[in-house]
Amino acid sequence: MTWKVAERKIGKAGNTKQQLKRQQEWNRKYGENWQIGYFINNEFVAQEDALEIIYYKSYEEHFENHPQDLSELIHTAKALRNPHAEITGGTDLQVPAIYKYLKNKNLTLLGNEMVDIGTYGSRSHKLSVRLSPLTIKVTGNPNMTLEKFWQDKKCLVIWEDN
Repeated sequence: MTWKVAERKIGKAGNTKQQLKRQQEWNRKYGENWQIGYFINNEFVAQEDALEIIYYKSYEEHFENHPQDLSELIHTAKALRNPHAEITGGTDLQVPAIYKYLKNKNLTLLGNEMVDIGTYGSRSHKLSVRLSPLTIKVTGNPNMTLEKFWQDKKCLVIWEDN
């Protein structure tokens, strides 16, 4: 039994209502033996696990390679937000990844500003763009952004009996 790719480039997750509609479509089309994820090193990784392996790790590497961004974030921000996720109801991945990094490193935000993470709408700070998934490089591939990987490499697989 193996995972077989049924659909590639399935697009953005969308808001909760859109996600539910798509999941219902996939249930009708494939039954309940499907999953969303990525092939990493030729092995299927569910999207929830890829959050740790790819999303979190990409921010971790960024902060290790750009300590000035981490320092500026810590000393500028009192809190982080993702305006795109707030406005569209979409899934916020970058803010939780950054907060997790801070927690794992026992770091605390010491600033006084709300710092937007992303490039949607007006930006609260230059860090908004530098820490956007549109500019963060994906772990293991300095030629691809995190957003490009997350959207372009995502696939829907179905469990098949051989």
